[in-house]
Amino acid sequence: MSRAVRIFEAFTPDETTLGISVIARRAGLPLPTASRLVAELVRHGLLAREPGRRVRIGVRMWELALRASPALSLRETAMPFMEDAHSVTGHHVQLGVLDGDEVIFVERLSAPHAVINYTRIAGRLPLHVSSSGLVLLAHAPGELQERMLTRPLVRYTANTITAPQRLRAFLAEVRRQGYAHCPGYVHEDALGIAVPVRAGTHAVVAALSAIVPAGADRRTVTGVLSAAARGIGRALDMPNGSAQLVSH
Repeated sequence: MSRAVRIFEAFTPDETTLGISVIARRAGLPLPTASRLVAELVRHGLLAREPGRRVRIGVRMWELALRASPALSLRETAMPFMEDAHSVTGHHVQLGVLDGDEVIFVERLSAPHAVINYTRIAGRLPLHVSSSGLVLLAHAPGELQERMLTRPLVRYTANTITAPQRLRAFLAEVRRQGYAHCPGYVHEDALGIAVPVRAGTHAVVAALSAIVPAGADRRTVTGVLSAAARGIGRALDMPNGSAQLVSH
């Protein structure tokens, strides 16, 4: 089982089709072993063959992942509110959840003219880098916060927070003001603003963010996101919603 997992982990968001030799190298497997395992996964529809003997993730794998995903209900519930926020901001609006020490983006709405944005659906970022990640980290259990504060932090731009004291103060400010304002943290030309999505007993289950141009009005964007987040939270609390979506 662990070898099959390593094969799937060989694929990346930017490299969705790979040759067997690349898969073997990245998975740390002998070429004959990788070839045999890939053939077995292809038979089950979990991988699929492309021309030139290249391999991609199979449709069956996506089907099973979507069926089992605890974020599916969250995505479906959030979509109408995200569409409203997107229509107002005109740029990227995305939904992120906590997964270990990272934020994973489970949904994103965009537009052709939108400001640059490195995230994508099913993409990940370290928690300290993005506005969504910082909102989730601010409301995460204390042991996760301390773990992040005592490790080396990657700097994406000159604005990325990497100093532990500054990060601790920033997280406290996020809790106090109710949003994260992150100008140029991932890219110098982009401003990330995120708010928490609360459900059930008011636990934070996700972060709703907008990636807009650096000069965008903070209050307007924050107001739009906050209204959408409240709507998502209310919808999740309804009998057909799901407030137990994210495991910290």
